[in-house]
Amino acid sequence: MKNLPGAACALVLLALLPACRQTSRETPSVAEIRAINLKQGNLTMCGPAEKQLGSATFETSCGGAVRANFNLGLALLHSFEYDEAEKVFASIIARQPDCAMAYWGVAMANYHPLWTPPTPVELAKGAKAAALAQRLPQQSAKETAFIEAIAAFYTNWEQADHRSRSIRFEKAMEHVYANFPSDKEAAVFYALALNASAAPTDKSFRQQRKAGAILAGLYPNEPNHPGIVHYLIHTYDYPELAALGLPAARKYAAVAPSSAHALHMPSHIFTRLGLWNDCIESNLAATASARCYAETAGIKGHWDEELHGLDYLAYAYLQQGNNRQALAQWRYLDTMQRVSPVNFKVAYAFAAVPARYVLENKQWAQAAQLPLRSKHLNWEQYPWQAAIVRFARSLGFSHLGHPDSARRELAELRRLHAALLAQKDTYKANQVQIQLHAATAWLRFAEGKPADALPLMQQAAALEAGTEKHPVTPCEVLPAQELLADMLLALKRPAPALQAYEADLQQHPNRFNGLYGAALAAEQAGNLEKARRYYQQLLDVARAPGANRPELAAARAFLAQQRTQAI
Repeated sequence: MKNLPGAACALVLLALLPACRQTSRETPSVAEIRAINLKQGNLTMCGPAEKQLGSATFETSCGGAVRANFNLGLALLHSFEYDEAEKVFASIIARQPDCAMAYWGVAMANYHPLWTPPTPVELAKGAKAAALAQRLPQQSAKETAFIEAIAAFYTNWEQADHRSRSIRFEKAMEHVYANFPSDKEAAVFYALALNASAAPTDKSFRQQRKAGAILAGLYPNEPNHPGIVHYLIHTYDYPELAALGLPAARKYAAVAPSSAHALHMPSHIFTRLGLWNDCIESNLAATASARCYAETAGIKGHWDEELHGLDYLAYAYLQQGNNRQALAQWRYLDTMQRVSPVNFKVAYAFAAVPARYVLENKQWAQAAQLPLRSKHLNWEQYPWQAAIVRFARSLGFSHLGHPDSARRELAELRRLHAALLAQKDTYKANQVQIQLHAATAWLRFAEGKPADALPLMQQAAALEAGTEKHPVTPCEVLPAQELLADMLLALKRPAPALQAYEADLQQHPNRFNGLYGAALAAEQAGNLEKARRYYQQLLDVARAPGANRPELAAARAFLAQQRTQAI
């Protein structure tokens, strides 16, 4: 663990700003700068003794004395280390309050595209920083273009929704890219903007493919640029494109080992491709780095990035059939009394990790009693995450034959869905709608109404196929296509069940339950060769020590019987 000072000098507190001589009447006043409420302090990073964040450069009109710090802040932005980036840009403002691009850096640090929409506090801060950047004189044409682009995002932020603002930023960055075609940062930030504004329902991935072409063109000459390798991973974080992101996933952690996010991010591609050992190694490193960061930064409790990695870690262990390690992540999560900051990632992990464990293991009694855990979370602020627990409880009650209890959980799901619609959060509302269709389908099935149940389950699968998962999650808590296959198998229709399992495996390679379900459906359909192949694939995926699910014993028994009959 290491508390690393900022480059060039220890960060200067803004309290010293009165000693700074203003260079023109346009220079922001001390009061204006203090009103931004900038994050300050020493740069906190873990990993190598000398911070390693890759190489990114931007020629600014600010004095040469802050050039190294500006490039450090730029590299931190590209690895989504937003708090640390803001500290670095704050140190530049303290030394050179007329450096317009330092205010641009603060505004960028509060946007965080591809993450979650900024809070009102972050929006207000970013808007103030962007306005000061616009006001300052003596900017180059390129700097002016960058500043105008981020200002477009913050314009009228009180009324405009996040997607509209992101589209404005993307269009403005397109202008920057067109006017400065040889500038690599213009290209990199334009690619990021394309990904941030891409519609989750666009299954042609038009914007992602465009971003990928830009980044791939830059990569050969910039293999250590953190933004290029990072955004290539985000660009290809889709089942249809994931193989294209594997080289970047293999590279990113080595480019920026001082960033916990850089250690975690490759696991997005590893998860998409079903490379569970790689995913586990990535998140073991990331969660260790996050714990180090929390201790070094003086965070009381756990840092939110650790919980994000834990969700991916628990998911990967479950796909290997390693219940012991998956349960250990859940138990560890239960020990956490304080997390900072409390946000959507934290709420998601607290909801998803327990729900995944009980649902993937078909522990219906435990699913029915799953609590909304964590005293420091106001679950009313996180309806999408709370819906995960209600969904698990509803499935649990339906499988146990308790329809009245299942209906009560469905009523809660409808309430949460309505809350998301009221918030105009269409994406999350659609995710809960998928859960509503699926949970209602299994209630109808439990009531002995398969003719009503199956169409509902098919609707859920179709709706889920038409959109993409959120980057916060390694996978839907239970894929709707897999639940459809489970229902078809329960209806003794193994042939269509096999088709549904195989469709699910196209989107979620090497999922434990997908492989076992496909094998079982093939066996029941009389396709013994395909059953043998899926059972063997399941055993190959679940080779890790500690893999002890009963499905593995069934796979071994089938394969042993096949060998005996072949003799």
